[in-house]
Amino acid sequence: MSKRQIVVTVGDKKLQVPQGTLVGEVAAMVPASQGAVVARVDNDILGYQFPLTADCSIEFLDTKTMDGMRAYRASLVFLFVRAALETIPGCTVHIKHSLNNGFYGEFEHSQPVIEKDIRAIEERMRELVEEDIPFTREIVSVEEARKIYAEQGFEDKIRLLNEQAGDEVVLYSFGWLHDSLRSILVPSTGYLKYFKLRYYLPGFIIEYPRRANPTQIPEYVEQGKLFNEFFKAGRWQDNLGIPDVPSLNDCIRRERFGDLVRVSEAYHENQIRDIAEQIAKDKDRLRLILIAGPSSSGKTTFAQRLTVQLRVMGLRPVAIGLDDYFVDRHLTPMDEDGNADFEALEAIDLELFNEHLTKLIQGEEVHIPTFHFPTGTRQWNGTRLQVQPDQPIIVEGIHGLNDDLTKSIPKGRKFKIYVSALTNLNLDNHTRISTTDVRLLRRMIRDNQFRGHDARATIERWPLVTRGEQRHIFPFQESADVMFNSTLIYELAVLKPLAQELLEDITPADSQYGEARRLLRFLDHFVAVEDWSDIPCNSILQEFIGGSCFE
Repeated sequence: MSKRQIVVTVGDKKLQVPQGTLVGEVAAMVPASQGAVVARVDNDILGYQFPLTADCSIEFLDTKTMDGMRAYRASLVFLFVRAALETIPGCTVHIKHSLNNGFYGEFEHSQPVIEKDIRAIEERMRELVEEDIPFTREIVSVEEARKIYAEQGFEDKIRLLNEQAGDEVVLYSFGWLHDSLRSILVPSTGYLKYFKLRYYLPGFIIEYPRRANPTQIPEYVEQGKLFNEFFKAGRWQDNLGIPDVPSLNDCIRRERFGDLVRVSEAYHENQIRDIAEQIAKDKDRLRLILIAGPSSSGKTTFAQRLTVQLRVMGLRPVAIGLDDYFVDRHLTPMDEDGNADFEALEAIDLELFNEHLTKLIQGEEVHIPTFHFPTGTRQWNGTRLQVQPDQPIIVEGIHGLNDDLTKSIPKGRKFKIYVSALTNLNLDNHTRISTTDVRLLRRMIRDNQFRGHDARATIERWPLVTRGEQRHIFPFQESADVMFNSTLIYELAVLKPLAQELLEDITPADSQYGEARRLLRFLDHFVAVEDWSDIPCNSILQEFIGGSCFE
C-alpha cells in the first residue's frame, strides 16, 4: 500500500511527498537549502533526521542562525567524544562548561592526557569529517537504550535514563557511538569542517565559530579568571556530591533540599563577604565600585547584599543609577538596523557622568539628574548628593567593566566586579547545561512576575539581549578585579514549575514554539520543588521568583 501524500511548502514552492519523508530528503529537492543544517517546520525546529507526518511549511536554517549554530556545536561535541574514545581507549570524557569561544572539558584516564593526545584526537575528528558519516536518529525502548549504554560503558547516561518519563527514548548515532543527545544535530560529520582543539591543562577546549562568521574560528583570548571561577564552583559542587542532575534529583527525593539551600546560600554569603573585605581593606583608595554582568545574573540582589556586608565593615555605600545619565532620547545613537541603541556606550552622557564622579570623590556636592522614561528626557528634580570618605560609590550597569565609562577615574580608584550565573551542573558527562539557558529561564519568570510580559515576549527579545552582551559585557569580563558566580545548584528545581507553566502557554501557532519545546524538554529532567520556605528572602533567586526582602 502506498503512503499517504502530504504537501510541503518551501518558500513559494509546494512539494508533494510521501508521509514519513525525512526533512533532509526534502532539503535535497530544494537547491535553496544548500548550506542549511536544520529546519523550521511550521514553528518547530527539527533536524534533517526527522520524518514529516502532515502538511507543513519548511524554512531551512544555516549556522548564522541561533538554532543552526546550536546544532553545529552539539554535533561537534558528539564528533569529539567518538574521536576521543577511539584515540584514548578506556578514557571517560567530561564536557564541563563554556570557555572563550568553545567548550572546556577533561578526561578521566589511567594516564595523564598531554598535548600530543589532543592533536591525535583532532586528527581523528578531521578524518571522520572527511568520511561524511550521517548522524542517524531512531526511537528505541528505554530497556534497549540501557543495554546500549551499558555496552558503551556510559553509566552516567543510564542514571539519567532512570529519570526518563515514558517507555521510549530517542537515540542518535554515527558508526558505533550512540547517545540520547538533548539537542538536534546537523545532517552528517561532513558539515563540521570548522573547529580547533586546544590543549588546556588539565583538559581541552573545543573551539567553534561564531554565528556572525561561521567559517572562521575567532582568535583565542585567554580567560583565566573565568576558568578559575568555573574551577572553584566545580570543586565545591563535587565536594557536595552533586555533579549532575540525577544527583540533584536524588538529593531532593531524599528530602535534603532544605540542607542544600542552606549550604548554597552560605557559600554565596561567604563569597560576598570576602569581596566586601577586599574593598574595606583598601577603603581609602577604592572610591568607585562597578558591577556588571549579563542579563538575569542577579546583579541587583548582589549589589544589595554587598552593601549590607560593607555596612557591617563600617562603610556607608551610596548607589548611583546609570540610567539617569541617558542622553535625551532624540540623541540616542542608532544600531545597524536603524533602531535606537539604548545599550550603546554613547547612549550615556559620559562627560556629565564623569564630571559628577570626579566631584563626588573629592567631596563636592552635585545635582543628580533623573531620567524620565515616558518623555525620554533628563530632568532635574533637586536631587543632590555629597559623599564622605567612608561612602564608596556603587554603580551597576551594562558598561561597568568598560574603562571608557569612567575614563576620568584612575584605575587604582576603581573596583570592578563581574557577576554571572556560571552553571557547572551537567545532565550527564557529555551534556552541559547552558548558562545562557539558565539566565533565559530566570528572566522569563521575572518578566512575567514583575513586568507583565509572557514567555513569548521574553523569547522574542532574547537574541537582542544576547547580542548586547556579546558586544558590551563579555569582551571586558577578564578586566574585573573579582568575579561572583550567582548560580545556585538547586535553582532549576525551583524554576521548573514556574517556567513550565509559562512555556506550555506557547502554542504551535506561535513563532517561539520551537524554543519553548526545547526548554520544556530540558526541564523534564528535573524534579520540581514548589515549597520555597527554605529559601531566604535575600537569596539571589528571590529576585526572579518574588519574595525578596530587597524589593
